[in-house]
This record gives sequence, structure tokens and C-alpha cells, in this order.
Amino acid sequence: MRTRPVLIFDGDCGFCATSVRVIRRVVRPRCEIVPWQRADLALLGVTAERARHEALWVTPTGRVYGGAQAVARILLSAGGVWAVPGAVLTWPLVRRAAHGVYRLVAVNRGRLPGRTAACALPGTETHRA
Repeated sequence: MRTRPVLIFDGDCGFCATSVRVIRRVVRPRCEIVPWQRADLALLGVTAERARHEALWVTPTGRVYGGAQAVARILLSAGGVWAVPGAVLTWPLVRRAAHGVYRLVAVNRGRLPGRTAACALPGTETHRA
């Protein structure tokens, strides 16, 4: 059984990879961080479809948080001042707004700094994170 949570992200997306580098350096979450392309998704209990759709936080017990709630878990795991915005992101009204903001960023990640061709799905100009 794992003892640390795992953050799964899209390693082919330049925007996502840049975001993870910043998170590692600035936030310093207490977790393993792995691109979904190199993760044992079956062992983690997630599908490739979901991993392509959003960042995922998988707890040692197998609970999966996606999107904005994965971001909340990243912040909570870092502790200190990061735990405050992490906790706020779990509040019901904030959670709903955060979900909308996450989706907006995810759908437009192909237009954001750090983007690569992998940020867009074939036949579209955007891709979900």
C-alpha cells in the first residue's frame, strides 16, 4: 500500500508540466508527482480518459480528487500558509466556482503560456487538463 498521495498530470502538455514545476518549487506538496503517461493508472484506480481530462490527486487509500479539488489537496498537503487557500477551495460555494475556473483554464490550456501541440486534442484547438 502506498503511504503518500500521488498527483497525476498530463506530462505531454507544456502548460501542465510548467505548472507542476512551479508547484514543486514554490508550493512543495507532500506527494509523489507523476505524468499520467508513466503512471500505473490501473493500480491507482483511475482511467486514462479521466487522467487526460484533469489533474488527479490519489490518496494512499485510493480516494481520487480531480480538477480544482486536486489543487485543493496539493495546497492542503503543503501545509503552512498554503493550507488556508486549500481549505477554502473545499468550501461548497467556493468549490463550485473553483470547478468553473479550473474547467475554463483546462479547456483553454492550448492558448496559455507554456503550451505545446500536445495541449490540444486532435481536430480541436483546445484540450481539457
